[in-house]
Amino acid sequence: MTRQAIVIGLGQYGLALAASLAQKGVEVLAVDNREANVRAAMPRVTQALVLDATDEEGLIRTNPASRDLCICAIGDDSREASIIVTALLRQLGAKRVIGRAIDPLHERILRLVGAHEVVHPEKQFGERFASRLLYSDIVDEIPLGHDLILTELKPPQSFVGRPLSALELPKRFKVTVVAVRRSDDEVVNTPDPMRPIQSGDLLIVVAPPGAVPRLLEKMS
Repeated sequence: MTRQAIVIGLGQYGLALAASLAQKGVEVLAVDNREANVRAAMPRVTQALVLDATDEEGLIRTNPASRDLCICAIGDDSREASIIVTALLRQLGAKRVIGRAIDPLHERILRLVGAHEVVHPEKQFGERFASRLLYSDIVDEIPLGHDLILTELKPPQSFVGRPLSALELPKRFKVTVVAVRRSDDEVVNTPDPMRPIQSGDLLIVVAPPGAVPRLLEKMS
């Protein structure tokens, strides 16, 4: 069965999210109170509506209770609107409501009014980009909750020619290699601990925050 989603707020983040969901086969209803934003979304989603989502009667017409996912992507321009919309979505029976927070206080309020999950896209991108700026060996990283980070990194030169078993990364740095992307773009999900690391490899690791930077500073 095709999944259905509503994305409310079609700024840069909301529009990109709506388009990405649509590309993954989700039926997306995109909503904004600005006609220009709705026009930009129309060719990229299933349906796009000009609608003030803080108007309960208008929001009822989108039938949020029937959707698999409801995302309030309203940004800096109106925190009050994002709080109202999040609360209304829950009151109207939405199964899963994702809110977009600007700061910790905003996040707490969104959770209090019923958001199942709250995201900080600008904060998360800033943290990821900062790591890439500071450590050129980090290709990308994705938080896994608050206590783990999935990181793709180039192996330090001191790793090349040595097997994972000899490096003892879990013991020394609390870093676990879960996959290796080889130079031919093949991904090995169960790395051979006895295979020597090659210069073209990329290591995909799971570690607590700060563990990978400590590894890179120590081993580079």
